[in-house]
Amino acid sequence: MKKEEKAALVTELAASLNRATIAIVSEFKGIRATESDELRRRFRAANGEFKVAKNTLVRRAIKDTKFEALEPSLGGSVGLLLCYADPVELAKTVTSMRELGDRFKIRGGVLEGKPLTAAEISALASLPPREVLLAQLLGLLRAPATRLVRVLNEPGSALARLLDAVGKKTSQAAGGSN
Repeated sequence: MKKEEKAALVTELAASLNRATIAIVSEFKGIRATESDELRRRFRAANGEFKVAKNTLVRRAIKDTKFEALEPSLGGSVGLLLCYADPVELAKTVTSMRELGDRFKIRGGVLEGKPLTAAEISALASLPPREVLLAQLLGLLRAPATRLVRVLNEPGSALARLLDAVGKKTSQAAGGSN
């Protein structure tokens, strides 16, 4: 590879990293071309992409970025998984690749500048989707307001029930004396 090609690849990797929400380093050995194509297709479906480059070029691309913590995970045959949307979806896709066994392993990753271990990526995959989390948060935020409305409404409701009971009792007493 010529020097200009290497520089172009580093620039392309750096641009991809700047757009990414999460980056995961995976180790892969003995993956056939058809399996590699399937991996790339599944990652694209999760708004991600799978890039393979020499470790020295990846090191240059991650230098002075929020993904600099990927450095210890590099070495050997590694692939770089980048996601441009929901990081949970990519983590779920990565952890669902158990059929590849030891040929595809997660070494680590970085989410918002924080290094992640393979176990933390698996834990991230067990989270519900973003929309579900937002709905749960909305429910938690609305609960105190709903309770407050009920508490404020109760005295008026109690008075209405009392007046209704008194009205029924007086109508029964009036109807019973005839």
